[in-house]
Amino acid sequence: MQGVFLDKASLDYGDLDFSGLDKAVSEMRYFPTTAPEQVRERLAGAAVAISNKVMLDAAALEASPDLKLICVAATGTNNVDLAAATRLGITVCNCQAYGTPSVVQHVFSLMLALMTRLPDYHQAVREGRWQQAQQFCFLDYPIRELAGKTLGIVGYGELGRGVAHIAKAFGMTVLVAQRPGHHEQQDGRLPLTALLPQIDVLTLHCPLTPETRGLIGAWELALMKRDALLINAARGGIVDEAALAKALRSGALGGAGVDVLTVEPPAQGNPLLEPIPNLIVTPHCAWGSQEARQRLLAQLAENIEGYLRGQPLRVVQ
Repeated sequence: MQGVFLDKASLDYGDLDFSGLDKAVSEMRYFPTTAPEQVRERLAGAAVAISNKVMLDAAALEASPDLKLICVAATGTNNVDLAAATRLGITVCNCQAYGTPSVVQHVFSLMLALMTRLPDYHQAVREGRWQQAQQFCFLDYPIRELAGKTLGIVGYGELGRGVAHIAKAFGMTVLVAQRPGHHEQQDGRLPLTALLPQIDVLTLHCPLTPETRGLIGAWELALMKRDALLINAARGGIVDEAALAKALRSGALGGAGVDVLTVEPPAQGNPLLEPIPNLIVTPHCAWGSQEARQRLLAQLAENIEGYLRGQPLRVVQ
């Protein structure tokens, strides 16, 4: 059986073991990247296609009669035309929960860096300001503790629960927002408008859907405390980036840590890439520990092996 990995470079930086995947498919072809015009050619003859972000639209699937299984090297499947796959009898599997420890760790890295003003203190030392201080310590930037603070979580799946677990270890109170787009009362959850004024930190872990696009805009930011923090390691489109930049510049929000932007990579710029106080932007790397990427590879192999046994795993469609 032939397989093709269309965008290996999105996952591998020379630090992963592909032997499990090679054993799952008798002949696997690897391409670092695949341009849209190369998709059909590279799918030719393949029974298994692996893609992280390469688009597999209806036209590409219809032109690939040998294709039986699509393994998405991620959780989100918006790069696959699922309706076309179903119509053509192609099984689609994704990967799940592989990055939870990595993302949770990154979320708290951002949270702690903002609470302790770590970037400001690091820069002060580099500029020689501590070296010139009159006292043994240098405390020009207010430091706050997570203990006793209230964390609000939007998106209470695998990642949201992982964050909640660590937050409680820090001594934080955890509040969970009602699922976006659902208006019925959910036990133990608060409507977003009721949650926002109560929290010291808001962290987002929901998918980008029509219900969550622009979920946090100027109006929602205005409901938060002036010293509150916003952490977004979900998807960029969930937050109105221009409104967030304005809130940070005006002092209407205490700080933000962002690992995702609406367009990635942000080759044409973004409001959050300009100099803004108390903002940390990282390049969609929260998921990317070596351990998480190796777990993802293991799941890809499991999905292929399960399909071959007639017991496909993590089936999306």
